[in-house]
Amino acid sequence: MSLKKTTQRGHGTMNELNITPLLDLVFVLLVIFIITTPQLMNNLEVNLPSGKPPKSDQKPKFTRIALDAKGKITLDDQAVTLAQLKDKLTALKAENPDPAVVVKGSDEAEYQGMVSILDTLQSLDINRIGLATE
Repeated sequence: MSLKKTTQRGHGTMNELNITPLLDLVFVLLVIFIITTPQLMNNLEVNLPSGKPPKSDQKPKFTRIALDAKGKITLDDQAVTLAQLKDKLTALKAENPDPAVVVKGSDEAEYQGMVSILDTLQSLDINRIGLATE
């Protein structure tokens, strides 16, 4: 019987697994991802202004769209509905392929009204949009 006990002790299996090397590997991979992720996120292309002053003889021409507190839309100081706004902007886009538009919303205006105007501009592929703050 003593022979059987020594074989069990000599060939006993390891009951615990050493996970320290595995944790070291996980922490190294975590540090690598933390370092590389911000560099992958900052690849936006930005067109910066050239810094040259605009020519004084040419005033920039832009279309003004305003939304008041009651939800009334005006296009260059003329009251229009959202459907009329889309039609007039389509005609404007036919004249000038790259029109400039400035959108001004009242402080009390509903948010959905501004979203509808901006959606209309996006659907017509008008990209030169400015938002008036005052």
